[in-house]
This record gives sequence, structure tokens and C-alpha cells, in this order.
Amino acid sequence: MTTRMLVSVRSVGEALLAARGGADFIDLKEPNEGALGGLPVATIGAIVSALRGHGIGLPVSATIGDLPMHALDAILAQVDAVGACGVDYVKVGIERGPEALAVLDALAACHWPVVPVFIGDHGLDAALTAHACTLRFPGLMVDTADKEAGSLFDAVPMADLRAFLAQVRAAGQMAGVAGALRTAHVPLLQSLAPDFAGFRSAVCVGDRKAALSPERLAALAALLHGEAVEPVAV
Repeated sequence: MTTRMLVSVRSVGEALLAARGGADFIDLKEPNEGALGGLPVATIGAIVSALRGHGIGLPVSATIGDLPMHALDAILAQVDAVGACGVDYVKVGIERGPEALAVLDALAACHWPVVPVFIGDHGLDAALTAHACTLRFPGLMVDTADKEAGSLFDAVPMADLRAFLAQVRAAGQMAGVAGALRTAHVPLLQSLAPDFAGFRSAVCVGDRKAALSPERLAALAALLHGEAVEPVAV
């Protein structure tokens, strides 16, 4: 099974570059604002319009920002605002803790296609992810918050990641991973075989806050897809 490449972008130019450089999913976020930093709603709408205006039909996701689990009303309001921009998926970070179950239940009851993103810096809560699998979300992800502390593979044991993917797939949902992933992690990703893997650090020159690199995009796409992809200037 080929793992599809999700690339996080923060502007129209980056979105077009990623789409033409081999990305399978376009993910909208602001890396300067944290792991799941949200872009302004107007920017999200502009990026979706630009992609569709250029005839690019790739699925588009967008984050709502790093909001704490106790701020349920704010979470739901931002889900509504982001969902109304025309994205295919709204990504919401889920932190471990007693309030997470109520957040998942509320997200499942809203009318937008939400993808919960479990923050795995302190490991995964198998009971929490199992509950999410009963709620018919289109997909579930695991990511990390502290990108300076290493990659997802440093934070979560491989056995736990395999168990997460098996759990999600058994529920008929997409399973994705992210968390400071680099080109060197491709063999591990190929062994794990998630439905999609999220990248920002690996396709930037420098850290994840820098600009996207067409060359790095093409190289990563070639590794994941098993074929060469020519970088296209935008």
C-alpha cells in the first residue's frame, strides 16, 4: 500500500507548489502558531478558491488552531468557521485528559467532516482512540506538538502506532500520521503503511517555518510514490 503525502501549507503560492509537486493532500495551517496553528479564515477560503480555480481537485484539510480541550464552545465555533470555507476536512487537535471524550462526542455531532488529531507527545490513550473509532469520523490522525523534541517515532513506540492504525482501519476510517517527519523516516513509514503521512519539516529548507522547497517536495514524492515528480515553479 502506498502512503499518500499530505503537505502543510500557509499560502496560495505554497498550496499550488505542493499540489504541482506531488502532494496527495493539501493541509492548511500556520507553522508559526504551533503544531496545529490555524490560518485566518479568509486565507483558508482564498487558498481553497485558488486551488479549485486552477482545476486542482486534491482533498484539502485545515486546522482550527491549538485550542485547549476545556474550550469546547470555541472549538466548535472555529470548526464551523473553517468548515464553511469549503475544505474537505477540518482537523482538530485532541489532547489526552478527562475533557477529551466530550470534545470527541461534540465533534462527531457537528455537520462538518472532522478529523481528530491525537497529540502523541506523551503517548497515545488507546481507550480514547477506541472511542473515536466508534464515532464515524472520516479519519483519525496522530501528531506531535513539540517539533523540537524529535519526530513522532521518538514520541510513540512503533507497536503503539501499529495498534492505532489497526484500530482505525478496523473501523473503516482513514489513518494518518505526522510529527516532524523527515525523508529519513520514509522506510519507517513504508513499514507502518498509514493511509497518509503529513509533512512540513521535510519539504522546507531549514525548519518548518521556512519556505517550501520544490526540490525537496519532488524528492519526497518520488520516495513515497516510487516515481519521479518534476518540481514546478509557481
